[in-house]
Amino acid sequence: MATMKSVQTGGVGKIEVVDVERPVPGPKDVLLKIRAGGICGTDVTFLHMGGMPSRAHLGGDLTPIALGHEPAGEIVEAGAEVTGLKVGDRVVVNPQDAPTGIIGCGGRYGALSEYLLIENAETGRSVAAFPDAVPFEVAALNEPMAVSRHAVNRSGAGPDDKVVVFGAGPIGLGAAIWLKLRGVGHVVVADVIPARLEKALAVGADAVVNSAEEDVTARLTELHGQSANALGQPRPGTDVFIDAAGAPAVFNTVVANAKWHARLVMVAVQKKGEIDLGGMLRSELTLVASQGYPTEIFEVTPELVEHHERFAQLISHRVPFTEVQHAFELALTPGAAEKVVVTFDA
Repeated sequence: MATMKSVQTGGVGKIEVVDVERPVPGPKDVLLKIRAGGICGTDVTFLHMGGMPSRAHLGGDLTPIALGHEPAGEIVEAGAEVTGLKVGDRVVVNPQDAPTGIIGCGGRYGALSEYLLIENAETGRSVAAFPDAVPFEVAALNEPMAVSRHAVNRSGAGPDDKVVVFGAGPIGLGAAIWLKLRGVGHVVVADVIPARLEKALAVGADAVVNSAEEDVTARLTELHGQSANALGQPRPGTDVFIDAAGAPAVFNTVVANAKWHARLVMVAVQKKGEIDLGGMLRSELTLVASQGYPTEIFEVTPELVEHHERFAQLISHRVPFTEVQHAFELALTPGAAEKVVVTFDA
């Protein structure tokens, strides 16, 4: 029996690198040799929990889960009935398409493994190919950039809109890139970490706001002009707010600055906090939730390929699989890293 190494949860705040059976593809499957895989906030959440509850609603025991759902790899085996794909193809993956459960999120397989089985492999549905010119570690951004793209699609932002993105992590910066690529007139990124704000400008944001040091209302009014809410109270002229931070302070800041008929897109996982519903009423603020990527997983791939050098700037750390423990230490330490991608030897 051939084995491979795979990363799974190993208790609260810990991972384990374990030897597991290397999958064997059936006639409709392909086997990928993983070449790069991103670490997501969801992986970190599973580590904070120490696994996944087996009976969440009953408070059941935690079970270890295989981690990783942002892979890029190379097909090394293809089943006899697979069409449109061949050995040697470089592909990104739709982790939600796996019949045995979402890859890296409680399903049978995790993408932070030496090999990954793609069941019922079909180009454009379970995988999409990308060219040699794009490094594997940049291609591994395909899944989080689909999350960003869905948030931007949900925002409905157009050329005449003025937009603020709160949170200059990978999802927020990805949203800023997509907004500019679709021709949105003015995009501001707000964060509390200066280095992240510098990165926002480098990837194309029109302006940045350090919300820990600057008066957000005054700065947005300076950048977007003055408008008002339904009661005529002065508000910045911002049309769309995107919350890619998830801090209660962000939500309240948006409500306090929302003009009449502004829109708020919530893409970050939210923490518990009080919401000023009266403030929402006074601006007729539209709250739009954005979850995952119902259609965007491969919608983003051609533009990710075209602009791969721009997206590459989102990666803060490239860590070899032999040092995957260190990669997760970085991801678990607040402020230590923006985007960590684990790389595998050819």
